[in-house]
Amino acid sequence: MTSTVPARLTPDTRALTAAQFQGLAEVPPKLEWFANIRNSRTRKAYQDYLQDFMRFTGMTHLEQFRLITRAHVIAWRDDFTHRELSPATIRRKLAALSSLYQYLCEKNAVLLNPVKGVQRPKANNNEGTTPALSDEQARELLKAPPEDTRKGARDRAILSTLLFHGIRREELCTLKVRDYQRREGVMHFRIEGKGDKVRYVPVATNTQRLIQRYLEVVKHGEDLDGPLFRPVSNNTVHRRRKALSPGAVYQEIVRHYGKQVGITVDVHGFCVHSLRATAATNAMVHDADIAKVQEWLGHANISTTRIYDKRRSRPEESPTFKVEY
Repeated sequence: MTSTVPARLTPDTRALTAAQFQGLAEVPPKLEWFANIRNSRTRKAYQDYLQDFMRFTGMTHLEQFRLITRAHVIAWRDDFTHRELSPATIRRKLAALSSLYQYLCEKNAVLLNPVKGVQRPKANNNEGTTPALSDEQARELLKAPPEDTRKGARDRAILSTLLFHGIRREELCTLKVRDYQRREGVMHFRIEGKGDKVRYVPVATNTQRLIQRYLEVVKHGEDLDGPLFRPVSNNTVHRRRKALSPGAVYQEIVRHYGKQVGITVDVHGFCVHSLRATAATNAMVHDADIAKVQEWLGHANISTTRIYDKRRSRPEESPTFKVEY
């Protein structure tokens, strides 16, 4: 149901008394809050969400954040329905606004967080939307890149890294050579995940072989501070130290070889995240402990990990195949 509360700010929307208003600290610049968001993609998304909120409410300067009430937030949330935004997008927008107000509360620039208590769409924790590959499709994808070219050696190592370790493409692109390291006699990836959280993931034996082959071909294994996975089509040394971009991982590797081996794009779309979903699903089908998988994937909440747990919904275990007449 759409809220009848006007979204535009007016003098009557001030929720504070004059004394309360005068007792607040100055509203800090938004740049201070954004500086605490280390991930550039998250920072850009949050900037877009806040600009959207300011346009919706007619805000023109930062002090007006003090005038925002829960009614304004509810009106903004209800407007998302008319724009047909997904529940996940709505949750992200509200989370961004709530994060800003939490920061303003800590700085004594506002008294309350108006987003607190605003109902958000429920997350679908029972079924993920990203399609996972079958075992056969995963095997075909791993074999797709040629073995006798620089690009093929790199792409085989990348696909193996994604399919056997379930890392995000941004995490793959930020891996440095030194992040492929030995710990307690076992090769690990040192991965900087969301929220600057570091985790160590043991490297599969076959992936080790492919990375070793790749480093032998491209010859940057001694450049410890340089990116592990780099473009291979340019000629200058400076450009070769540039990390492979997330877009290139999708377009030039995952999508390219997916089409080559006949992996079709269904209604949700085959993407790099499909390889992460495949790794997580496969690990749990083969009896990996879900708490270990949560740590392995770098999930903050185990409910996110449960999205990939298909053990109770495998078609071959359906009662359908127990029926006999």
